[in-house]
Amino acid sequence: MSGLDVWFALRDWLSMFKGLSTVCLTALCCASLSISESASAQENPNQPPEHTLPWPNIAAGQSPEELAQSMTGAPELNRGVPVREIVEQRRRLDAKLAALQPQRAGEVDAYVISIALDSDPVFAREARETAQVLSSRYGGQGRTLTLAGPDGTQNDLPKGSIESLFVALARIADLMDTDEDVLVLYTTSHGNKLGLAYHYGDTGYGILSPTRLKSVFEELGIERRILIISACHSGVFVPTLASRDTAILTASAAERNSFGCQPENDWTFFGDALINRELRKPQSLSDAARAAALQIAGWETQARLLASLPQSAFGAGVSQWLPMLEARMPQIASAPVGRPAMTAE
Repeated sequence: MSGLDVWFALRDWLSMFKGLSTVCLTALCCASLSISESASAQENPNQPPEHTLPWPNIAAGQSPEELAQSMTGAPELNRGVPVREIVEQRRRLDAKLAALQPQRAGEVDAYVISIALDSDPVFAREARETAQVLSSRYGGQGRTLTLAGPDGTQNDLPKGSIESLFVALARIADLMDTDEDVLVLYTTSHGNKLGLAYHYGDTGYGILSPTRLKSVFEELGIERRILIISACHSGVFVPTLASRDTAILTASAAERNSFGCQPENDWTFFGDALINRELRKPQSLSDAARAAALQIAGWETQARLLASLPQSAFGAGVSQWLPMLEARMPQIASAPVGRPAMTAE
């Protein structure tokens, strides 16, 4: 079977998953495919790379069932990355990790990671601003890390990938008191029923599965967690990652798409409603989740889209430590920034 035949076989298999909409295609189906870049984009170091090629021939010799099983291990593949870029990304990540402050004994410290796993610039923009909102809300100054590629105007951060996320989590686990402190993780990307898609231009590919993310948390001993996952089908993470000390919020149900992830946007629907609007207000995380879900439902109705059905689950132990974090939130709401994900008619 040729590489092209394998690609179409993989595409056809993935198409069995519901809801591959034109508004938010998953990265495995070559989200935001574009055949060429403009000369100005190629010359601008702040311009993110576009997706122009199909995924590598990762399905050869595997049945759909075998492929699905292999994806639970969170494979990551990089091809054709310039050596200088590899060195530069390592330098950036090491510098950011070295700057993170240790935990304070007797304090419930929040360690914030905001990561864009796709090079479409909407995700980098969202991840950057989300890091600021969550850091301000939970007192994460000095303990906040943003992993995001270029967004069209900036290219100064370590880019998001499965590997960089795992390295960052390991560093934070070393710095935090896992019996006392809290991880606040925000991920934004395309997704499907296998998990979150890592897709950087034509050089980086991978899948972050719920099973693998859970195993990493268990290995590192990170139990107190606020997990906010913005992607299509992100509800697949809820049953696997729900625990006594986990608050998890997702942009959609397991069988549904989420919306607003066009590259030119500043926010996805979920990021705009939850982060840019509700979490800037002095209200609880659960109240913010409910208000954001209502806002998103209104936008989807206006655009005649199938409801994404954002999910949330709060473990029984979350109420013991979340109020201490939320006591730090600013008592005056800040104004939303950027272009709204949906404009009123």
